[in-house]
Amino acid sequence: MMEDSVCSAEVKEGEVLPPTIQKLMKGYNKYLRPFFENGPVTVGMSLDIASIDTISEINMDYTATIFLRQRWTDERLCFNGNKSLSLDGRLVELLWVPDTFIVDSKRSFLHDITVENRLIRIFPNGTVLYALRITTTVACNMDLTKYPMDKQTCTLQLESWGYNVNDVMFHWTRGNESVSGLDTLQLAQYTLEDYYTSESEAVYETGNYPKLIFHFKLKRSILYFILETYVPSSALVVLSWVSFWISLSSVPARICIGVTTVLTMTTLMMGARTSLPNANCFIKAIDVYLGICFSFIFGALIEYAVAHFCTLHQPHSSSALTFGQEMRDWEEEINGNVAPMGRRSSVVKHREPLTPSCTSRDQRTAPPADIPRKTLDDCVRCVSLLKRTLRFLNCCHVENPHYIDNYSRMTFPLSFIMVNLLYWIYYLYF
Repeated sequence: MMEDSVCSAEVKEGEVLPPTIQKLMKGYNKYLRPFFENGPVTVGMSLDIASIDTISEINMDYTATIFLRQRWTDERLCFNGNKSLSLDGRLVELLWVPDTFIVDSKRSFLHDITVENRLIRIFPNGTVLYALRITTTVACNMDLTKYPMDKQTCTLQLESWGYNVNDVMFHWTRGNESVSGLDTLQLAQYTLEDYYTSESEAVYETGNYPKLIFHFKLKRSILYFILETYVPSSALVVLSWVSFWISLSSVPARICIGVTTVLTMTTLMMGARTSLPNANCFIKAIDVYLGICFSFIFGALIEYAVAHFCTLHQPHSSSALTFGQEMRDWEEEINGNVAPMGRRSSVVKHREPLTPSCTSRDQRTAPPADIPRKTLDDCVRCVSLLKRTLRFLNCCHVENPHYIDNYSRMTFPLSFIMVNLLYWIYYLYF
């Protein structure tokens, strides 16, 4: 029984390893790289992007499924013939393969349905083709200051983990054409603008390691945000202007419109921030626009408060004008009396005493002679300052509070249009 089992195992082993493979594997050491003592081994790479499933602004990463293909030459695997050998992916355990890894990967896994998605193909000249199907989540540093009119540049970096540039050299097999699949790629919020490849070296404390970088530029589609955020917020601003055509006496109607638009705008601002990272360093373009809309809506509510306040105090507006006229009369009286004061004080010393009746009359019309000139000058300056203040208040005086609504019907829309022009020009072209 034992001999039968051993024979069956040998048969199965022979089925797995045909004579050609058994000959190649004879004396093969998978722990030594090709050209172990004759310089570095050159590994050519190419990518096929199957899909980019998720691009997350909150986590600042993207998830992609890629086909990674690596080619290198192993002189120990040369054989006679003109056809390549396609082997079972499980035979990769018997061969030396590069220790390639994805630098910024957060999570990665190799597909294994129904078997591990690996491909091994050996050519007569010893060239080995090793292909993998990988799904990986890679970090991507994003600049969200122009969100949602932003453009992001993400990378996929491949490095050797243990072999430095003296052992292994990486290169793209066909330059920028080494990456395929992007022409038919469909993304939810982005459009692919450009992509290119580059080669460099990663410098660490343990040495310099080969690195291949795939760059791709993404432009966000703004149509969704226009329909979801920009149009509703602009409509709320226009709705707040309806109160300018409602009578000032309709207090409930105007207060209802103002408060409702403010609360709705606040809810819209909170909803726009749920899909973005809560970082103070990012003042995004959409936050600026929502802040502008909120300011206009809040300004429309303040406008009604000012107009209503002027309506309540309209009957008492003449008191300020009357008081101002009295102050001007008083200033003219003081100015007329200051000039002859010096002459009167000198004449009084040489003038004979007046009768009591005359003295009382002069005391009522002229200022006392013993008042210092500096005191009178200070009094004149105070009156002049008060006069200028009243003149300024008179300029700010609104004779008819209904004019405030008339002015607002023009100033608010024109201001909003101008701010929109500046906003879109800045974020689209600068």
